[in-house]
Amino acid sequence: MRLDKVIEQNLKTTRKEMKRLFLMKKVLIDGEVELNQWRNVDSQLHEIQVDGQKLQTDHAYYLLNKPAGVVTAKKDNKFQTAIELVKEGERPADLYPVGRLDRDTTGLLLLTDNGQLGYDLLQPGAKVAKTYRATVNDTVTFEDVLAFEKGIVFHGGIRCQPAHLAILQSDPDQSEVLLTIKEGKFHQVKKMFLACGKKVTSLTRIAMGPLVLPANLAVGNYRSLTLAELKQLKSYFR
Repeated sequence: MRLDKVIEQNLKTTRKEMKRLFLMKKVLIDGEVELNQWRNVDSQLHEIQVDGQKLQTDHAYYLLNKPAGVVTAKKDNKFQTAIELVKEGERPADLYPVGRLDRDTTGLLLLTDNGQLGYDLLQPGAKVAKTYRATVNDTVTFEDVLAFEKGIVFHGGIRCQPAHLAILQSDPDQSEVLLTIKEGKFHQVKKMFLACGKKVTSLTRIAMGPLVLPANLAVGNYRSLTLAELKQLKSYFR
């Protein structure tokens, strides 16, 4: 949560009173004076002290193993949404999915009500790596690996950033690969393989930044981030 909002909610200050606390250097994060009122903080990761009082935040962070057929949205008139998979009693009003998976794509999806964290994770400059396991309907070759490393070019001349492609299995009618990208163009993974004359028949995201899809998290289920997982995201709290 933004630091100014933490102060206003915990101490019931006006905007003017909140700003005065910063001017008087009464706001400390982990024992250091903090002057940035827009800094994103969480009391699980930071010690937030204002005018001698320790303040708390209460955010939700979930890992969801998204099933096929579910849309990455808060609301949809036709399909079940990722947010609707979370029990109502565990679903804050501002809970939303960070990033997007296509309706037929499965796997790791981060859900949170910390809007600033989601925004920072999705900024192009953050270069958050996303890894997918894909099934492709053709032989994936070493030439494809080199093309992905160079940067796939879409129809119209749009070039993707270099991507890491690892071949797990390659047969004439089906291949299994791992692909890691650091951007998020619309239908990007599918389009990258189409540019090589191949079609993705199934796609699962298995990692996003430091977060990895747990092997014991069944499709359609979710759980809260562990403290260790949340600490891995600390560098994105800015």
